Amino acid sequence: MTVEMNDIKEYRWETGYEKSWEEIKENERGLGLSVLSESLSLLEQKKKKVVVEKVVRLGMMRHLNIIIDFSDSMLDQDLKPTRQICTLKLVNKFIQEFLEQNPISQLGIVATRNKRAEKISDLSGNAKKHLQSLEPCNSHTYCVGESSLQNALELALGSMKMLPSHTSREILVIFGSLTTCDPGNVIDTIKTLKNNGIKCSVIGLCAEVYVLRHLCNETSGQYHIVLDDTHFQELLMGHVKPRSVNKDCEATCVKMGFPHHLERLPAITYCLCHLNETKIPNKTGYFCPQCNSKYCELPVECKTCGITLVTSAHLVRPLHHLIPIHPFREIENSPNTNAQCYGCMTKLQQSTEQISVCNECKNMFCPDCDNFIHNSLHVCPGCAVASK
Repeated sequence: MTVEMNDIKEYRWETGYEKSWEEIKENERGLGLSVLSESLSLLEQKKKKVVVEKVVRLGMMRHLNIIIDFSDSMLDQDLKPTRQICTLKLVNKFIQEFLEQNPISQLGIVATRNKRAEKISDLSGNAKKHLQSLEPCNSHTYCVGESSLQNALELALGSMKMLPSHTSREILVIFGSLTTCDPGNVIDTIKTLKNNGIKCSVIGLCAEVYVLRHLCNETSGQYHIVLDDTHFQELLMGHVKPRSVNKDCEATCVKMGFPHHLERLPAITYCLCHLNETKIPNKTGYFCPQCNSKYCELPVECKTCGITLVTSAHLVRPLHHLIPIHPFREIENSPNTNAQCYGCMTKLQQSTEQISVCNECKNMFCPDCDNFIHNSLHVCPGCAVASK
């Protein structure tokens, strides 16, 4: 069904991204290329997203609570197959990417449904724990009733109030409802969040809601409305990178432990991270250098003495946020140039696309390797080899 106005055909809003065969053509590689500017804009933003920002301080030790709306509005099918399934699929990817890029940070999940809020998982750096906690939420019967923004914010605030001031405290709200059923004045809760220095950002799955906009404005957060599932994923992954911290944030020395994976004979013991689960005890594990408590995975906060147990790789991994790799210089590829991509060793003389050149090592890369280096690898392979 289309609407004609002034001889201009427009798709209805739910099928605005449908493409007819006349609107698709092939490039030199034989790949389908859409001429719809809306679809191309997201891809271009992803490739050109690499910008070196001059930020003095970033919140490297982050505590993030994700509030997910599980009201009956999440059963709508504007995001395929439903808002609920699409949200859970993208949140699973976000959890893995967030803890991969921020290994010394912690993440928690809060659900709101049936005018209440419940904690899905506590603040933790264990991605497997969060993914297992979200499995019961896949059922379509889980989405019921109305959402309560105030109850969800109060529950997330309760787990972040006592955190030290040198940590970055954030709340990410994924909201699909146009209304919220609260027991009190939600504006008072927003003032409490602001006084505690907690940044709140919102990703809306429907139209803009005033109270959500007010929440983001008061707490210096971001408010976005999704266009489709691709845009939804882009907005989620935008919260992986650490934000700049407030001026009143303290710079404090944090005591950490660097345990080694050891085998203690002949004792067979349980690890403290699986005391409440039926896991077979063993002899190996990571032992806290301060209290000798045993853990099976790192990073983790010691339940006995409270220090953070990490490895040196965990501290080095977030370094690319502070020292990002600079964008490569793009040049036109001449057909007569016998060029080769330094990353994938692909011949570039048949390609008419632009190629990228590192300003330091002067090696050339194809567009795919350029995107992979800046968005995933975060280090130039040519510079890494030359430095050895």
